[in-house]
Amino acid sequence: MNEPAATWTVGDATVHRIDEVLLPPATGPWLLPGATADVVARRDWLRPDFADHEGVLRLDSHSFALVVDGLRVLVDTGIGNGKTRANPAWQDLRTDYLERLAAAGFAPDSVDLVILTHLHTDHVGWNTRDAQGEWIPTFPRARYVVSRAEWEFWAGYDMDEPRRQMFRDSVHPVEDAGLLDLVDVPAEGAEIAPGLSLLPTPGHTPGHVAVQVTSRGETALITGDCVHHPVQLAEPDIGSCVDIDPEQAEATRRSVLAALAGTGTLVLGTHFPPPTAGRVITDGDAYRLTPVPGRG
Repeated sequence: MNEPAATWTVGDATVHRIDEVLLPPATGPWLLPGATADVVARRDWLRPDFADHEGVLRLDSHSFALVVDGLRVLVDTGIGNGKTRANPAWQDLRTDYLERLAAAGFAPDSVDLVILTHLHTDHVGWNTRDAQGEWIPTFPRARYVVSRAEWEFWAGYDMDEPRRQMFRDSVHPVEDAGLLDLVDVPAEGAEIAPGLSLLPTPGHTPGHVAVQVTSRGETALITGDCVHHPVQLAEPDIGSCVDIDPEQAEATRRSVLAALAGTGTLVLGTHFPPPTAGRVITDGDAYRLTPVPGRG
């Protein structure tokens, strides 16, 4: 039996973390090479939740499912099952993600909107599922939303074969089914439904967006990959090895953290391990996360 999904409330909105898979220990050194054991050791608050006692980062893959003003929304769709992937940790997964999603009250045919923060392999996988050898949309009633800048960047990008494979099995079937919506996201953000906005957070990818949820005077921000791990609050100069524009990614991260610090906004990290959520406070010349565990 699945454990209940962790949940948070933001005014009248309820946000559920839908777990997919804990990423292996080797993920941290690969993804965030600047986050060495010595760097992690300087911040006691990272242990034991966000790093182990040897300084190895904890990261995982999950989605956020939420109800905002009656709209049933899924933010990012993880790695997916049964897919051919170059990363061994993502290859041909067999997880109970859809069962977890349904147990939280989000059966696939009940989802109204799928928001993709960006078009990387570990954020689009459950866009589709295998149906007798054909990849079909997992959420057949939903509109799948991506920023126009993100779509246009990849449309003109010289992809390697693994990325072309990902587009073939997890992106193009959604487009072919007529379920894809491209959204222009200006500097001030784009409200796509009452209480639900996309905020431009470029750098990791050119069209990357974070997702802001507001209700009854309360606010939450789903990070996507503009922040991969809480160690980047302590050391904002630590970037990801897969940032398309590392300089822009750092500038975005610093801007986002400065805007969040001390505001009480609930930050929901797309790769943050449990407790996953928290509030940003200043800590010397950088920041730290004060955890806000979800209810089970």
